[in-house]
Amino acid sequence: MPPPLADAETVDLSALVDTERYPLHDPRSPALEAAIAKAREDLEREGCAVLRGFLRPERLAQMQAETARLAECAFFNTREVNAYFTADDDRLPHQDPRRLFMTRTSGFVTRDMIPADSLMQRLYVSQAMKQLVSACLGRERVYEYADPFAGLVLNVLPEGTEQPWHYDTNEFIVTMMTQRPESGGQFEYCPGIRTPNDEHYAAVGEVIRGESREAVKTLSLNPGDLQLFKGRFSLHRVTQVSGEVPRLTAIFAYSETPGVVGRLERTRQLYGRVSEQHILAEARYVQRADGLLD
Repeated sequence: MPPPLADAETVDLSALVDTERYPLHDPRSPALEAAIAKAREDLEREGCAVLRGFLRPERLAQMQAETARLAECAFFNTREVNAYFTADDDRLPHQDPRRLFMTRTSGFVTRDMIPADSLMQRLYVSQAMKQLVSACLGRERVYEYADPFAGLVLNVLPEGTEQPWHYDTNEFIVTMMTQRPESGGQFEYCPGIRTPNDEHYAAVGEVIRGESREAVKTLSLNPGDLQLFKGRFSLHRVTQVSGEVPRLTAIFAYSETPGVVGRLERTRQLYGRVSEQHILAEARYVQRADGLLD
């Protein structure tokens, strides 16, 4: 029998997820309600929540093998970027964080290259996964991206690569590390360092320049943990990876509104190409209500 394809109607993930700890098939289960309540508390307090040991051990091993194969197809790009993925503006002071550029050296495998029968796809599209994410975030519903490249991607960080300080375009992101590097590759973040009404450039600049680590937290992640993170308001990075084993992370991006397509320039920087869908979406782009830089 061929492996099952991704099914958006799937609510039974018992073959993939440790449903003794996270009984997704029973929304009224005390165990699931407790896990969701803790995730909400952590997100409110720290802007980050982790569901430890989300996958069954045998499925984690399968996902590790799948992502290792996919990693061989990753697109790598080295660019000088600021935390906002915007161009330099010489009208600003030199110490302004919008003028602080860092080397980003990371790789991605985009959704259009990820097979429909992979565990990544099956998790991403399932109703059970969306219901869990929306419940943890306290949202009525979340949607998959309409973006043909983003939404579901594999982030690949081999030796010498890193993701410098940045924000996410979306308010929240869901990730799962599938392979830990030999050393380095630490996830660091500054919860709520900016708000919808204030970029707090001074505090952000201190972190990026390495002048202060008062706002910086380091999160220990294990392969198979499901992480929910409010990356639009929390400056974050992955430190440089060392050793022969790359850091591999599945990224499951959802949105509160349907039809989300990534910005044209950000897509080009991250994935090295754009589609007609990105070009059309850019022509219709309207500045977000919060007024923050993307």
